[in-house]
Amino acid sequence: MSLFAVIYRYVDDTATLDEHRPRHRDHLRSLHEAGHLVISGPLAEGGGPGALLIFRADAAEQVEEWLENDPFRVLELIVEREIRAWNPAFGADRLAPLPAV
Repeated sequence: MSLFAVIYRYVDDTATLDEHRPRHRDHLRSLHEAGHLVISGPLAEGGGPGALLIFRADAAEQVEEWLENDPFRVLELIVEREIRAWNPAFGADRLAPLPAV
């Protein structure tokens, strides 16, 4: 398995994002509980609203599939999604082992 970084860039509509955020987080929580999503959270100010998500998967296509039904994507609240393999140089040993899927 490899690690994949996903960068989401959202529409600049705080009210709509806030309205649908609970369903978006429920979806991500289910991916975390299934052992796919390692860590995620919003990006700090600067560069517009967005988030960073780290997944453990066999291929980027697998990550795409898991994110296909994200309510933010379905509602077209994600204006850009980038999925890239991530090879951490330091600290990977500090990631908690995930259960076998």
